Amino acid sequence: MKATGIVRRIDDLGRVVIPKEIRRTMRIREGDPLEIYTNPDGEVIFKKYSPINEFSDGALQAAEVIAKLGGAPAVIFDKDHVVAVSGVSKKEYSQRRLSRALEEMLESRGSYEFRSGTEEFRPVEGLNAHALAVSPIISGGDITGAVAFLGGNDERHVTDDQAMLCKAAAMFLGKQVEQ
Repeated sequence: MKATGIVRRIDDLGRVVIPKEIRRTMRIREGDPLEIYTNPDGEVIFKKYSPINEFSDGALQAAEVIAKLGGAPAVIFDKDHVVAVSGVSKKEYSQRRLSRALEEMLESRGSYEFRSGTEEFRPVEGLNAHALAVSPIISGGDITGAVAFLGGNDERHVTDDQAMLCKAAAMFLGKQVEQ
């Protein structure tokens, strides 16, 4: 665990303020759910809760199915990281952060399709692969992640089938998270 040198007191309602620097670094936004753990050493641990990550086996299966049906690599994200991939190196993509562009797109509840005349969109921070299609996963009215098809170096555009598969997978995962 990383020491920050910041000390906070608990108020009379049992609340503690997480410093802005830590919230910014860890991408904790107002309203984000946090899990609270304790360990035998007396430490209290806060961890960002991700319903998509809780469903990671199902997300991996969904990524494998849509990658096979869509003929392109598939990536499933929670609100912060890559959760599951198929058709690309798992080591290269595992736990990578969303790009700022994808975060902004999700905040606006948007989706993306790479068609003629549209700019390339890079959904994974630090990687050069562009998206063919991206659809938000919506669960209980909240954005919980995204599903994306990735394009290769051949600069091909998204097909109608890929766009529909991306949307269907996002809807399916959203329903699974709600259960």
